[in-house]
Amino acid sequence: MLTVPQFLAKKQTGAKLTMLTAYDYLTASILDETEVDAILVGDTLGMVIQGKSTTLPVSLDEIIYHAEMVVRATKKSLVVVDLPFPGAHLGPKRTLEAAARILKETGAPAIKIEGGAEIAETIACLTNAGIPVMAHCGLQPQSVHQTGGYRVAKDHTRILEDAEVLEDAGAFCVLLECVPAELAADVTQALLVPTLGIGAGPYCDGQVLVTHDLLGLTSEPHPKFVKKYIDLKEAAQGAISQFCQDVQTKRFPSEKHSYH
Repeated sequence: MLTVPQFLAKKQTGAKLTMLTAYDYLTASILDETEVDAILVGDTLGMVIQGKSTTLPVSLDEIIYHAEMVVRATKKSLVVVDLPFPGAHLGPKRTLEAAARILKETGAPAIKIEGGAEIAETIACLTNAGIPVMAHCGLQPQSVHQTGGYRVAKDHTRILEDAEVLEDAGAFCVLLECVPAELAADVTQALLVPTLGIGAGPYCDGQVLVTHDLLGLTSEPHPKFVKKYIDLKEAAQGAISQFCQDVQTKRFPSEKHSYH
């Protein structure tokens, strides 16, 4: 499995990092057989898997349930697990307890936490305890009610300061979500640790997407930053329609699909 130090070292070589999401054994095993560097067990499972309107309802028990499956399927990629709301804001001690549960019960080597400079003390507490932390700045979906929706985060000074403070607190990577490309470039240049972008333009050290979006399994409309590489939803629906027609016309099961 790719280690955190190996992940960090890729910035120095200039190699672009890649991270995709997985919430189950099968998806994780498919991703792990490719060149993907990291797999994120995101609290996006609340929207992608559970069909909810935000990530907020996802519980610690649920993220642990999904992450354990992903880790069991993964031999090569670095697995990072989201700390669901309100984990990062419970104070260093309780956040440490929640993060420790994730590592102990799933086997994952790292967690991701949303927040700015206000959670620096918490990140320092976790990293001092030996828990690698990926920070998440810019648009923070767990704060969607406070921000009034999913909006591009444009406060250049604050986001740059947040990223620098979180790096100083021990974060091994900073994920930037929905920020202007020029701001992401400034953050990437300012930090020694890698940046990963989702909706943050081409200048980050790597890129993240939700796998279901990339594969065309989710419904339109998609955010501007999503690139659909294949339309598996249409392909799957076509295959299912063919199955239904075959059954109705008695073409399936055929002799070759029958036991004697």
